[in-house]
Amino acid sequence: GAVLACRITSLNISEESDTPVNGCILFCRIRAILINKHYLCKRTFIEPLKRKNMIEAPEALYLCEQLNKTVKGKRITNVFTQFTPHKFAWFSGSPDEYAEWLTGKTIDHARSQGGMVEMTIGDKMLILTDGVNLRYYAPGTKLPAKHQLLIGFEDESCLIASVRMYGGIMCYSKDAANGVLSEYYRTAKSKPQVMSDAFSKEYFLGLINDESAQKKSAKAFLATEQTVPGLGNGVLQDILYHAHIHPKKKIAALTDKEKENLFYQVKETMNDIYRQGGRNTESDLFGENGKYTACLSKDTAGKACPRCGETIVKENYLGGSIYYCRGCQILE
Repeated sequence: GAVLACRITSLNISEESDTPVNGCILFCRIRAILINKHYLCKRTFIEPLKRKNMIEAPEALYLCEQLNKTVKGKRITNVFTQFTPHKFAWFSGSPDEYAEWLTGKTIDHARSQGGMVEMTIGDKMLILTDGVNLRYYAPGTKLPAKHQLLIGFEDESCLIASVRMYGGIMCYSKDAANGVLSEYYRTAKSKPQVMSDAFSKEYFLGLINDESAQKKSAKAFLATEQTVPGLGNGVLQDILYHAHIHPKKKIAALTDKEKENLFYQVKETMNDIYRQGGRNTESDLFGENGKYTACLSKDTAGKACPRCGETIVKENYLGGSIYYCRGCQILE
């Protein structure tokens, strides 16, 4: 009853309101709340497993492949938003309307856009940004006690999305992305995906040889401003380590050979992470951690480089941490 009262209150309906209320819409919203409350009451809750970082392109691609094998073709019967309010869970539009928009529709397919998961659901698009943890639960399994979005299917399995630090949950009509984080999504969708054939050596060299890139450091070029959507500070460290490039080295100082090698290391490192089901700091659709162990991370800082024996260093740079080897990644 308290949950229902809170949800009805959130509709901003009062006796003093001058705004006419469509009785049918009100009935549908209250009915959806009751159905979702009944659906949740049938399940047992557990504490959620917390993810340490944020997914990037390899994990997003792996998640979407799992979604297509697991929930593609399933019909949605229940949608519940903000079961646990989170001030840094950003929704597009009104989350109270997600149930109306999605209930009765079928999951058509999922694809990754940078580090985001995009699901086509009838005439709607549901996008989860890289700060959202997505998990599938089979019928009868225990559900996490906290979540920001639950999508239930007619077989009583469900998808649950939860935000740890911050993240966006966006629902749009097809080709009508607007509002919070929509520009971030549109930018990622408009560029060649880093793990696709469209992200070619020619395309990469065009980016790195552009005049606007020359004054940037290697980190700034690769991992800021969505130059390469889905390539963030997490996977950046190993890419530069394998390429023998210091994170602070200017793009203008790279030789043609170093630029070509950097391209190959971007592709190879990303594919290696994907082949191993993601990094071991990230979990997949079923809660299993990936098998990829980073060469450079907080766990290796201060230790000897396995390649040359020099010390691995951690520094703060451009709003985050960087890791590099004193011997293999020299800043000239």
